[in-house]
Amino acid sequence: MGDTRHKAPDRTILPLPEPQSPPITEIDARKAKAPARFELKPPKDAGAPNVVFILIDNMGFGDPGCFGGPIDMPAFGFLARGGLRYNNMHTAPVCSPTRVALLTGRNSHSANMGGVAEMGTAFPGMNCVRPNAIAPLAEILRLNGYGTAMFGKSHELPPWELSVSGPMDRWPAHSGFDKFYGFLQGESDLYSPALYDGVTRIPTPRTPDYHVSTNITDQAIRWVRTQQSLTPDKPFFIYYAAAGTHDPHHVPKRWIDKYKGKFDQGWDKLREETLSRQIKLGTVPPNTTLAPMPEVVQPWNSFKPEVQRVLARQMEVYAGMAEHTDYEIGRLVQAIEDLGELDNTLLVWIAGDNGGSPFGGPIGSFNQLASFNGVPETMENLLEHIDDLGGPSASGHYAMAWGQASCTPMVGGQGHATFSSTRNATVIHWPKGIKAQGELRCQFQHVIDLVPTVLDATGLPEPTVVNGITQRPIEGRSLLNTFDDATAKSRHTIQYFEYGGNRAIYQDGWYATTLHKAFWEAAPRAAFENDTWELYNAEEDFSLTNDLAARYPEKLEALKALFLTEAIKYQVLPLDDRVLERFNAAVAGRPDLMGPRTSLTLYEGMIGLSENAFINMKNRSYTITAELDIPEGGAEGVIIAHGGHTGGWSLYVKRGCAKFVYNWFGREIYEVAAPVPLPIGAVTLRWEFIYDGGKKPGAGGRGDIFINGEQVTSGRIDRTIPFFTGTEPADVGMDDLTPVTHDYQAYDNKFTGTIRKIVIGVGPVDETFDPPLEWNGVG
Repeated sequence: MGDTRHKAPDRTILPLPEPQSPPITEIDARKAKAPARFELKPPKDAGAPNVVFILIDNMGFGDPGCFGGPIDMPAFGFLARGGLRYNNMHTAPVCSPTRVALLTGRNSHSANMGGVAEMGTAFPGMNCVRPNAIAPLAEILRLNGYGTAMFGKSHELPPWELSVSGPMDRWPAHSGFDKFYGFLQGESDLYSPALYDGVTRIPTPRTPDYHVSTNITDQAIRWVRTQQSLTPDKPFFIYYAAAGTHDPHHVPKRWIDKYKGKFDQGWDKLREETLSRQIKLGTVPPNTTLAPMPEVVQPWNSFKPEVQRVLARQMEVYAGMAEHTDYEIGRLVQAIEDLGELDNTLLVWIAGDNGGSPFGGPIGSFNQLASFNGVPETMENLLEHIDDLGGPSASGHYAMAWGQASCTPMVGGQGHATFSSTRNATVIHWPKGIKAQGELRCQFQHVIDLVPTVLDATGLPEPTVVNGITQRPIEGRSLLNTFDDATAKSRHTIQYFEYGGNRAIYQDGWYATTLHKAFWEAAPRAAFENDTWELYNAEEDFSLTNDLAARYPEKLEALKALFLTEAIKYQVLPLDDRVLERFNAAVAGRPDLMGPRTSLTLYEGMIGLSENAFINMKNRSYTITAELDIPEGGAEGVIIAHGGHTGGWSLYVKRGCAKFVYNWFGREIYEVAAPVPLPIGAVTLRWEFIYDGGKKPGAGGRGDIFINGEQVTSGRIDRTIPFFTGTEPADVGMDDLTPVTHDYQAYDNKFTGTIRKIVIGVGPVDETFDPPLEWNGVG
């Protein structure tokens, strides 16, 4: 083969092939000429722009101050003034689908992530496994010479792959990111997160003022400084997936106090004030009206003053969290500017991976895990804990009506296939590539448009083959034409939306949608074929208040037919409105790491075992048999625990005696303690739980403690967690994150004896449970 060293590489095939040099016939290295070293460089070499994606979690269009919202976000505003605001950028209706679409340039169902990862099924479009034929942007940029890093929340993993057993193909560190630092589930305790560096679980830093948003920002700043110091000519791609503002709403008190009293007027008045500011700023048309609140939302003035105070505090916490998130992102932006790289950084900041969340229910929650398990919050509990909201002992969420106000001037929110759920305030900032500053762009866009925009801006072609796999075409359209032309037509003319049977279709300004089931409703409103569709002219009706279905029935039918065409094209069918059933792997049809096993053997030091990679002990009888060695003087500490302060269980030793504690959402604590200490030497400790059974999940049962085969005590547990133990994993030999019980210290509860092994055995589970009417699932 001839010398191809000077030919431009074919960047449609990645990785770039190394050039082949002719054979060397010279014997003496002193006389031979070495071939040129193959160096992987971006096509524009030193002129290639850096790329930064920033994504905030669960924030509505009506929140950011620079778009007219009530929350001060100085960094977002700074970039908006120096760049462009987009008021018609759309996401998917919920978290995981948006993230996969953003990172791949394909529709979420095309990438098999039509819903949140934990609700995967066996069907294409919903099996949660990103195809090899869809390479993420990070991999494309990495193979073209970029340094790549991701910080924060990753919620794109199939749940059965979230363990050391993998496979890890879809983990961030194997999806194109040279560096990943963050957490791998849909939510996390922000004071005590389960952190990963690459594919390695690492200890959570233990400092009095620790917060994960500060931590991931520190890591991002450290990485970009180091990367630019070592390779200043190498552009970077950073994906900063913020922990805020997803529940639990956790933020230091000083940020909450900045908003004290600023929401005392309530959600009804707040929506009016926000719309007025939006019109004044021009982020919505001057004729925009407020969409009416759902009937389920109570007027603010219907609550007593003491209740209003609790509800207002919830919004103060959320707003403080949002500003704190902005502050941390601002530190990263400042670090990039200090490096002299901000002008040539294409930075895209999307304020929300979906709209405001209705998951807090009518009065919000102090412990959102309880709400997700169908245990309604009480105002008495909220009143008791009002001063704890936002702090480490809370795991709260604001009331549903604040989520509606977050979507101003629209209503609905997360999970609904309406613009309230998908329209998110967006800023694009790139001084070297965008001449306009502080302008507004109103063209319809979707997050799948950002990958082709980046390729367009960097001069990279869309790859046809990546790592030997022929690629599916990118489904988004570049929005580069809007950067310097406010009147440029959107290249994105058709877009479907779907989640849980809620669906919509957009075409050239027209928009048809149907609400199959609201998140606050116990059952679908109708069968799929009988759903009521609405029709809007989205070009003239920003908040979707004027339903034109009766006036233009033929237009509506045409759009409904178009939805079916797009649904078939992008693997949206079959529609699936199941909720509870889809959290059961066997019913949903997805893989389960445990499969049909009825026992699991564990060993000392196995920590961070996520709920989806752990044997299911809920709603059934089970045994925990621990083979221990107790040293002279006795042992202390946790043998095995699952969960944390929001709910869970722990088998541990206190003052030499074995104890079992069951924490029912922090509201009821059940303890069963052995009356005699564990003997010195080899000991078999067994906890046996006999479940009451019955049609209602989360029932109680009797618990017995055995030492070397002899029963030493028995106790009663009246209630158990029915569906989710939450994001805090199971740990052997310690309770790693927040403690299940205050009977031992957080972070200092390791078992001081030796655990030879633990065997968990489970009995059959009744699959005919009646789900609670108030339970509506997780998004």
